[in-house]
Amino acid sequence: MCCHGCEAVAQAIVDSGMESYYNYRTENAAKAREVVPAFLEQLKAYDNPVVQKRFVHQQDNLSEVSLILEGIVCAACVWLNERHLSSLPGVAEVNINYSNHRAHVRWDDSKISLSDILESISRIGYLAHPYDPDRQQRIIEKERKAQLRRIGLSGVLGMQVMILAVALYTGEWWGIDEAFRGFFRWTSLLLTIPVLLFASRIFFTAAWRDLKQKRAGMDVPVSLGIAIAFTASVAHTVTASGNIYFDSVVMFTFFLLSARYFEMTARKRSNEATEAVVSLQPAVAAKLVRVDGKDEEQAVPVAELEPGDRVLVRPGETIPADGTIESGASGVNESLITGESMPITKSAGDEVIGGSINTESPLIIGINRIGADTVLAAIQRLLDKAQSEKPAVAQLADRIASKFVLAILFIAASVAIFWLAQSSENWLPITIATLVVTCPCALSLATPTAITAASGQLAKLGLLPTRGHALETLSRATHFVFDKTGTLTIGHITLTDIQVRADLSRDDCLQIAAALERHSEHPIARSFKHACPNSNRHAVEVSNTPGHGISGTVDAQVWYLGKPAFVMQYCCDDSIVDDSSGQTRVVLATTDKIYAVFTFADAIREDAATLIQNLKASGKTVVLLTGDNKSTAKHVASATGINEVHASLRPEDKLAYLKRLQQQGAIVSMTGDGVNDAPVLAGADVSIAIGSGSQLAAASADFILLSSKIGTIYSGYRLSVRTLSVIRQNLMWAIGYNILAVPAAAMGYIQPWLAAIGMSASSLVVVLNALRLSKPRGPQISIT
Repeated sequence: MCCHGCEAVAQAIVDSGMESYYNYRTENAAKAREVVPAFLEQLKAYDNPVVQKRFVHQQDNLSEVSLILEGIVCAACVWLNERHLSSLPGVAEVNINYSNHRAHVRWDDSKISLSDILESISRIGYLAHPYDPDRQQRIIEKERKAQLRRIGLSGVLGMQVMILAVALYTGEWWGIDEAFRGFFRWTSLLLTIPVLLFASRIFFTAAWRDLKQKRAGMDVPVSLGIAIAFTASVAHTVTASGNIYFDSVVMFTFFLLSARYFEMTARKRSNEATEAVVSLQPAVAAKLVRVDGKDEEQAVPVAELEPGDRVLVRPGETIPADGTIESGASGVNESLITGESMPITKSAGDEVIGGSINTESPLIIGINRIGADTVLAAIQRLLDKAQSEKPAVAQLADRIASKFVLAILFIAASVAIFWLAQSSENWLPITIATLVVTCPCALSLATPTAITAASGQLAKLGLLPTRGHALETLSRATHFVFDKTGTLTIGHITLTDIQVRADLSRDDCLQIAAALERHSEHPIARSFKHACPNSNRHAVEVSNTPGHGISGTVDAQVWYLGKPAFVMQYCCDDSIVDDSSGQTRVVLATTDKIYAVFTFADAIREDAATLIQNLKASGKTVVLLTGDNKSTAKHVASATGINEVHASLRPEDKLAYLKRLQQQGAIVSMTGDGVNDAPVLAGADVSIAIGSGSQLAAASADFILLSSKIGTIYSGYRLSVRTLSVIRQNLMWAIGYNILAVPAAAMGYIQPWLAAIGMSASSLVVVLNALRLSKPRGPQISIT
């Protein structure tokens, strides 16, 4: 027996002499485990580590996931889900983005499982699934079609009710036969019932869910207004007295549903840029399998790829996951990930990012990272986190919105009592108008819609925000501080000149230097090896003096290679080597003669000077902080137009300088390479890391610049200023509308149908205004 209950029933059947029951029953009775809802059984599958690899990321001993939430209709829904999930043991962090209905959740797997989190969400009336672009698209499409059906029904029947309402209104002025009056009222009632049961049901369902959780969401006053108007109209129809408001019920339903549909469409458009980044992964890959010593292709789902698999990517196809090229050379288009418009040439040994497009020749790629560990997944998490975290202004708006509905219910009750005390016949329409005219959603939509639209636009440019406050702080920055190496410069030292001073050829000098540096990993050593990859000379007895130089024997001759000061310790040649030009000089010599002087330079980014010029034209103070020597720092500063330079600084010196600026009231933006400058980036008010895809997961900056165009920082600054302006406009509109509309409705100046239009339009205006941020405005990197 599966349980004591079944055992008791079976024993009762036997004791009663009815064993023949078992001969006649047509099927076995359901067992206890079979009556557990199938939904909860399906949730257990999400605890499988193999399944979780596709969407769960592990960081700092915590698990992270992005969830799609179904059933979110207002800020109160967001507040409830955040409060509910935060109270669960083991849940460390919850952030929900109202504009795209996605939740970013971090939890301790040893205390709570993912299925428990999903089940707890279902208990309060919502559905949650791990984020998947295709699934979200299906949910949006399903919601859109259902909304259109509701709008269609309420629109078609609403027009009939409105025609009858016109006849009743004009009948009040010019007279109408009582038989026709009664007929029109009953017909209006019959036409309104389908609207109430089908189209308006969405409001009542959400309101009931809110009330069960002992809270008041936006749909509570909406449902209350509809219910009061319909109930009063039915009573007046049955008693053939008073006014009816069936027209207000159907029109309010129609207008609000229409506004929510347009709002949903606008939110989808504001998310398009972000979704484009995270929807790049193809569904199927051509996996190479070794059969009888030959590679054979197998079409497999990308979700089934494992690290170590090899895939073939033909020209025009999308790279399925992060990996390393094993064979072939081709151009790879990473424009949707990094903002680079031109394909980047890559060959064997180079890493490629899943989601980028192979443009020229076939490539065989070894898969390194899959699922939640890929660069695309990291971008997804960073965008989710940036869009879900709420700036201070948004948190204030949410706190106001959470109390707003209760305040409106109190105001509506007070208005009803006041007009009843005045013995006014209009108390009912005035109360209904007061209930439905308000719009707390506009307050809560003001910030997230703007942040989401701006984040998507920044992702297009290749500047990835990772913190909720990043845009707000960047717009107020007064000082822009830059590191030199890898920030204003490319970060790759290249050999630019060879000055031969003795009786050896240029190639011989280069080969000897390359032989000495063969086993070193210093950037200068790599530059030598890159300039002379096929050196046929070999060095022995090599001795390295870190930070100064190297010595060794090549062709039975002892050679010294390094900084001028290092070489001159061993060489008696007293000819002068100029080391004041801001470029790096490396000398090759023996004990009696200097044979060559190699010049190295770290090329300055081509748009660095334009960036500095734009920032200075905007009234910003620009500073260069570097650990390099003064001559090199001044060379870069002169080339880019920076006036304030601080050289030979250690990381702690840079941090101390930032602190002094902040103590003087400056709001500091710091841009660095994200690795060496980590302490300084953490100490800045807003930080920008120059990062590649492999650095994304570990980056701790507020922004990550994926593009090689550093001028994108100025585009980001301009967009941040526009974003804060749009947020202020949205908040001013939301607050101003409610301040004007509520008193007007309470005084009887607004009819219920007009209140419905006002409420619907209020949130729609906020979303459409935020949508402007999705469009580029003017030249991106220019001061003209």
